Formats: sequence, structure tokens, C-alpha cells
Amino acid sequence: MDRHRILKYTDRVLRLGLAFIFIYASMDKLLHPAEFALIIRDYRVLPEALVNITAIILPWLELILGILLIAGLFLDGALLLVNGLLLTFWVTLIFNAWRGLDISCGCFSTSPSSTTYHASWYIMRDGLFVLMGLGAALCLRMRRRRRSPAS
Repeated sequence: MDRHRILKYTDRVLRLGLAFIFIYASMDKLLHPAEFALIIRDYRVLPEALVNITAIILPWLELILGILLIAGLFLDGALLLVNGLLLTFWVTLIFNAWRGLDISCGCFSTSPSSTTYHASWYIMRDGLFVLMGLGAALCLRMRRRRRSPAS
């Protein structure tokens, strides 16, 4: 298999993986915005005035970004926002672990009875997601460079 095909398939796998993560993550939050607002409040990083609006907007943003990644539309902007969100989530988890706050992640479920793990698990998992996002952006950039001989 030549390098171009490897790059093409890696790009697709990373983008579809990220799309699945974002769409799946949005579902429960879309159905339970009040519970998601409580989780956001527990993170103690946003002013109270931004908690509810974030609980409403963030799941829709995740859903739309997931759909754009699958459709291959607006990829530069979608990957920029995906990577921005992933980095924000990751840094927030690290910050809360550093502060000693042991809170529910709320990443994929708003249920208080959902399985919770130690903060280090969430930090490692989200670190992997960040690597996936950066890898997808790098693959996209390398594929475009390969296509345009002038650059």
C-alpha cells in the first residue's frame, strides 16, 4: 500500500472515530440538559451565568461537528473546533484533578448512577482523543499538500 493510501485511510479512520465520539457524547446531553448543567457547574470553571447556556449549546455543537466530520464538510473549521473542544476538555480534567476535585466526567452520560472512574482514566482517555484530533488535522493538511503541487 502506498503512502497516499495509508494517509487517506488514516484520515478517514481518525475523522470517523472523532465523529462517533462527538455524536455519541452529544446524545445524552441533548436529552438531559438540566442534568448536564449540574455536571458543568460541578467543574467550577465557568461563571454561573454561562452554565445553562453552555449546557444547551455544547451538545448541539458536538452533534453538528460530528456530522460535519462524517460528511467531510468544512473540515478545516470542524477540525479546528473539535481540537479546541478536546483540548479544553482535557485541560479542564487535568485542572480539576490537580485541584483534587473528584467529579463525574459527564462526557458521555449525565446519569449520576453511570460508572465513574478515577480522574487519571479520564485524563488518559481524553489525551488519546486529543492525539486523534491532532492526527486528523495533520492527515488533512498532508493530503492537501500532496494534492496541490504548487505549495
